[in-house]
Order: sequence, then structure tokens, then C-alpha cells
Amino acid sequence: MRIGLLGFGVVGKGVYDICAKMPELQVAKVLCLEDISLPDAEVVGDIHAIWEDETIDTVIEAMGGLHPAYEFVRGAIEAGKNIVTSNKALVANFYDDLIPLAKAKGVKFRCTAAVGGGIGWLSELERANRVQIIEQVGGIMNGTCNYILDSMTRLGLGYDEALKQAQGLGYAEANPTTDVEGIDTWHKVILSSNIAFGISLDSATVPVAGISKITGEDVANFTAHGYVCKLISTGKRTEKGFSVFVQPTLCPQGSPEAAVPMNYNLITLIGDTSARMSFFGQGAGRYPTAYNVVQDCMEFLNGKGFYCEYGPKTAATNDICLSYYVRGGWDGEVAETWGDAVITKPVSVSVMHAWLAEHPGAFIAAIADAI
Repeated sequence: MRIGLLGFGVVGKGVYDICAKMPELQVAKVLCLEDISLPDAEVVGDIHAIWEDETIDTVIEAMGGLHPAYEFVRGAIEAGKNIVTSNKALVANFYDDLIPLAKAKGVKFRCTAAVGGGIGWLSELERANRVQIIEQVGGIMNGTCNYILDSMTRLGLGYDEALKQAQGLGYAEANPTTDVEGIDTWHKVILSSNIAFGISLDSATVPVAGISKITGEDVANFTAHGYVCKLISTGKRTEKGFSVFVQPTLCPQGSPEAAVPMNYNLITLIGDTSARMSFFGQGAGRYPTAYNVVQDCMEFLNGKGFYCEYGPKTAATNDICLSYYVRGGWDGEVAETWGDAVITKPVSVSVMHAWLAEHPGAFIAAIADAI
């Protein structure tokens, strides 16, 4: 396999290092705007040098972001090249374009490292779907949020202090919005649900709430009542269709999710045969992520393409009813009061997120007996 590698940052360098040890995988050209030289690969600054090289059969996108990553990947598919990417935003946002196009052009497309980094979660969904119906997917999919929430719970840090610490350790970006507002997790649960359920979710119907409004007083409330707050993603079959959402969730102390430390992920599937299966590990990092990028290349050599057939466009129903911890102006039915916050009577996910959209200063957390 001759590879055109797009990007030479954290993941791209890891891919290059691993491929250098594998004679069946040759990184022939690297698209990089920085002035670097490599002993066994040509460094180019123009994507056409990769698109137009007929000896390159596979393109690995390790640039990140939406543009020009989308244009580069789409052009590579048009040129008849297989695609591997770790870019969850790219795949989630352009799923309806890229996956059918790859099939039409007869090329293979995989993105295992896009969800869970080194865990191999999407490959596990592919395997699970062979022998059972997957009823539910989700869990803790973002290490930055988990680190912040874990530090607030275990160490008693305030939100700002926990975020600053996460940034100092390299777990959070200087602008952490994508992580703390749940957008990264949102991309991941959309992609996971598409593969688990064989659909193409309308992302506009998948609500998301982040953790940026949480306070130390909220955490003290949770601890006093036997809960730990985590940012949880959920994709679930229901009688009316599919409920898919991202929101802070109060997990009972002693539950698997409550025990997940620092920047780790715990992602779960529930199947009608296997019941619960959970996958634990670091969801990012140079070599864990690059490992699954290279695994996808090996899957190509074994003849594997995408994880499932492209499915019909589907709107999430979000008809599941949950009780919520709400701080900030809830005017619906109340079951009890926790300090300055209330616990609502059961309300549908769609109704709660519609209310939150009208009250952006509020903080919500669903109460879950189990994930």
C-alpha cells in the first residue's frame, strides 16, 4: 500500500512512525506546509501532487478541521483513492456526501480513530452488528470534560481552576468550547449511532448540553445525594424511533461511569444478545490514535470497507423521559428541591433541551439510574 498522508502534526507523525516499521505500508508523500524533510517520503505542499499520483492508492487525512480537509478528502475519493481519517467532525458533518460517494467510486473509507482514539470503538460496533441488534450506544466520549468533572469531584476544584489545569496538561485547547460545550461528543455520538443503527441522523435533531455552567455548589449537591456528574452521550432505539443526545448526567456513586478517572473514556454498547459491553481507555494521544488509523489501513488490505451500509436520513425523536437537576429558572413541575436547584418530574429530552435553548444561563443534568 502506498499512502499519501495529509498533515504531519500529532496524529500524522504517529502514523508515519508506525508505518515506518511495517513493510506493507509505505508513506510515499506527505502534504505539509512546514519546512520538513523525511528520509523515505516526499514532502509536498500541493494536494494535486497526491491526487494525481496514480501509484498512491490510499490517503490518510490527519489535518483536522472541516476545511480544507473536506475538499482534500472529497478530491481524493474522486481520484479513486481509499480514505482513512481520524476526523470525527469531518465524517459527522459530511456523512451524507462522503459515504455514498466512496461507494459510488468503488473506494474504501474508514474512520475508527474518530471515536475513542485508541479504543477501536467503531470496529467493535461493526463486529457487534454481525450477530445482534444494537439497542443502545454511548457513554463518556470526551477526555477533556471527564478530566474537569473528575477534578471538581475528587479534588474539590472550581470549574475555572479545573479547566486551567486541563489546559496546562494538554488535555484542553486554549479555546475549549468544542469540548466543554459537548460538540466533540455530539459528533462522536452521531457517528456512533449512524453505524450502530444503520441510519444517517439529521444532526439538527440531536440536542447537546455542555458542562461550562457547572459550579462547585452543583458538585457538592451531587455528592451529598450520592451522584457523580459526567458528560454522557446516548444513542438509543425506542418504540418511536431513535433518541440521540448529549448532556451532563448524574451517575450513581459506584456505577462504572462514576468511577472513570481523569481524561479516560468509557464507551458502551447494549446488544440484544451480548447485553452491556463497555470499552475503557484513553480517547486521544499520538500513538493510541495513530494505532487505529494504521489498523484501518490493514483492514483495507484485508478487503474491508466502511462499517455498515449507508442508511436512510433519520430524525431523532428524543421521546425518552428523565428527571433533571436544574439550576436557573425552571418553571415546570418539580419533584424536590436541592439547595438553589430543583429536581424535575420526568420530562422528555426534547422538551428539556428546548427549554434550555431559551434559558442559556441555566445548568441541567439528567438523573440516570443506569447507562
